[in-house]
Amino acid sequence: MNERHLIHFIDRAGNRDSQLVRVAVAAGCWPLVYRSVEELCSARPSDGIVIASDDPPRGGVIHAFEMMTAARIWLPLIAVSEKPIPARVVSAIKAGVFDYLKLPLQEEWLRGAIRRIRTEAEAHVRSLRRRIEARSRIGKLSLRERQVLDRLACGGSNKVIARDLNISPRTVEIYRANMMAKLHAAHSAEAVRMRVEAQLDDRSTERA
Repeated sequence: MNERHLIHFIDRAGNRDSQLVRVAVAAGCWPLVYRSVEELCSARPSDGIVIASDDPPRGGVIHAFEMMTAARIWLPLIAVSEKPIPARVVSAIKAGVFDYLKLPLQEEWLRGAIRRIRTEAEAHVRSLRRRIEARSRIGKLSLRERQVLDRLACGGSNKVIARDLNISPRTVEIYRANMMAKLHAAHSAEAVRMRVEAQLDDRSTERA
């Protein structure tokens, strides 16, 4: 059996189990059902696709995605909802969720998602790993180091950054060197690339 045909459903509602399983089987998949993302993380699956109900009162699918990431479960995550809200769909996709489908789940929709995953999942997971690693490293920066990185990404020279932050160019050099060391970046372009991969807000951090 192709590993991409293994589907892990996270569904707290319970009453949708039979419909989800029926559609999954009809689409040629092997379904497993979990009552929570915590249960999924405890099982630590290494193969297949995860489909999770977007349940805002319990943190929603983004919470499930973050927990999976923290547990290093690198499987494509598809969100499902009876009434998808455009803003939540956009937020989920930006966070790293692979796709967002409407309930009740239709066999053809599931087949289409599987076809996409077959061709895109490997690149998706590679990009996701780079983003998480970049965010982790950037998260270790001090406020000033982050401010220097933000302005460096905007093309600022040491003199421009110093003037903007009201500090000396020499101090900028020190913060810049510390920032590069924490990011394990060999040169400025690599540090900027890491910030781009982290997909951070383009707005600069607040002044200290």
